[in-house]
Order: sequence, then structure tokens, then C-alpha cells
Amino acid sequence: MATVLDGAVKAPDIEAYRQKIRSGRPGSCAYVTLLGLRASNPLAIAERVQKGLSFEALERFQRNAALSAKDLADVVQIRLRTLNRRKVEGRLQPDESDRLVRASRVFGKALELFEGDAEAARRWLTTPQKALGGALPLTLARTEVGAREVETLIGRLEHGIPV
Repeated sequence: MATVLDGAVKAPDIEAYRQKIRSGRPGSCAYVTLLGLRASNPLAIAERVQKGLSFEALERFQRNAALSAKDLADVVQIRLRTLNRRKVEGRLQPDESDRLVRASRVFGKALELFEGDAEAARRWLTTPQKALGGALPLTLARTEVGAREVETLIGRLEHGIPV
């Protein structure tokens, strides 16, 4: 099993996601590719979340999003000590899994906005956005309401709607 990292590593899942973007419509749940999951059915994903995702899914997202352990713990709202316990257990709790899926969804939408350019997506997510009241999109995405606002802004930007 890979370890939680503090830097960017090659992310083959990003390339798989890019291919889905290039093929046209990536699908409503294609973002789970960034967690190493294959399920594309929302009900199957919900079932996996209820059981708790593997710690490996969190590690894969961390590699794909190139987040530090601190930033990852912050966006998924897991204390670093708890994160270390989850690593030993090999599984996240359902609520933690749900927050991880949400972070993956937001990162996936940002990847779509920037046509698969992961670095541009990361930069945008960690830069204050005037249309979000000066908040960082990644910080705002810590809550479902905030994540929906970020996704709404991404949709507006994709369609050229003034913000």
C-alpha cells in the first residue's frame, strides 16, 4: 500500500479522467476514477460510501490532487492523528468517505473546467475567487453547500456566464 505523501506524484488516474473528458461527456460520476473506483452508478457509489472507502482511495485522491497531508486532512475534515489511525485500519468511516467523494467531485469538475490540466485546476482551487466572496474553492468545498457553490461557479465559467 502506498503512503500518504507530501508532494506531487505521477497520477495515472488523472490521465484516465482526461480521456473521459476528451471523449465528450465524462459521465455523472466519472470523478470516482480519481479515487481508484470503477463504479459509475450513483447507487453503487453510495453503497461503497456507506461501507467506508478504503484508505487506498484517500491515498489515490491525494496523489491525483497533489495535496499535502495537511491540506487533504483539512478538505476531508479528518485530524492528522485520526488519518494515521485510518491508515492502520485500512478503511475510512462513512462520513469521512462521503467527504472524500465530495472533494473528488469538486476536483473532477475543476479538471473538466481546465480541460484536464491538473495543475491549472489545483491552482484555481487554491486561489481566492471573487465570485465566491474571496474564498478559496477548496476550503469552501469542505461543506456540501459550499461544494455546490463551487460547482455552480464552475458551471457558469464553463458556459461563459458572467460571474
